[in-house]
Amino acid sequence: MRNIAVIMGGYSSEKEISIKSGHVIMENLDPKLFKGFPIIIEKDRWFLKTENNTYDIDKNDFTVTVDSERINFDAVYNTIHGTPGEDGIFQAYLELLDMPQTSCDSYQSAITFNKRDCIAVLKPWSIHTGRHLYLNEGEDVNFEHIVEVVGLPCFVKANRSGSSFGVSKVYEVSAFAKALQTAFAVDDEIIIESFLDGMEVSVGIYQIGDTVHSLPPTEIVSENDFFDYEAKYMGKAQEITPARLTESATLAVQELSKRIYSILKLKGIARADFIFHEGTPHFIEINTNPGMSRESIIPQQIRAAGKELGTVLTAIIEDTIKNHKK
Repeated sequence: MRNIAVIMGGYSSEKEISIKSGHVIMENLDPKLFKGFPIIIEKDRWFLKTENNTYDIDKNDFTVTVDSERINFDAVYNTIHGTPGEDGIFQAYLELLDMPQTSCDSYQSAITFNKRDCIAVLKPWSIHTGRHLYLNEGEDVNFEHIVEVVGLPCFVKANRSGSSFGVSKVYEVSAFAKALQTAFAVDDEIIIESFLDGMEVSVGIYQIGDTVHSLPPTEIVSENDFFDYEAKYMGKAQEITPARLTESATLAVQELSKRIYSILKLKGIARADFIFHEGTPHFIEINTNPGMSRESIIPQQIRAAGKELGTVLTAIIEDTIKNHKK
């Protein structure tokens, strides 16, 4: 029986979504193989939460003492969305402790969490994307230059954020000021991205051994103007799995997802988002700790692939432990 710390929470606006994801992971761990421990990570406190009590984590070695018994963990299942679990900070801590964890390593996490840096890394590999501009807080803004480069409509996004926090769709120059304010409230770096007209799809990817697996794509049809927070988590979007794509288009986006996963040297479950613009999948972003709540896309895709979530989790955890020392 292996002890698995399922970390959840975090310091960002995605904390509550992360806790939902963590609970789903806990419920689907194979009880014959693993004993799961729900660990809440907050800025001021890390703790194990049981039905009747809470126990502080010893940050010196990431252990916990329960009723005089010191518990060591064989691996960490990371379900933190946003900082510090998706941007590389917590991964770096676990690397210092030489502890296996299911998400990608700290360097890869830092790159993929930063939309600007991720696009820059992928650009030499001829990955199709939209047109982009970047702004740091305090810089002078030339709205005419923005429109010249990315056109209208366009998206203004917080550069380091998830779950569509700090995102606005801008149709006219007069709306830029409010959009920038919304994005800068979340991050001091923003990305301005051209609008790509086409089907939005999301593809789950994970690796076991030397084989990268892609899941059936999900087509996202939002009731709102784009796939924002309400659409993602408040039922204002239709998520169609598998997506209504031709067989060749499905294969193309799955292979592209696996290629991006391999280029970035990722690990664990990730989810890549694309727009089929003029028939070609254009990369938007990749989430290295995607949502795993009951409403989330990855569990839908696992079911559509004819697999059980618990079986996939078992394979990932065992692979993580097996390959940790290699």
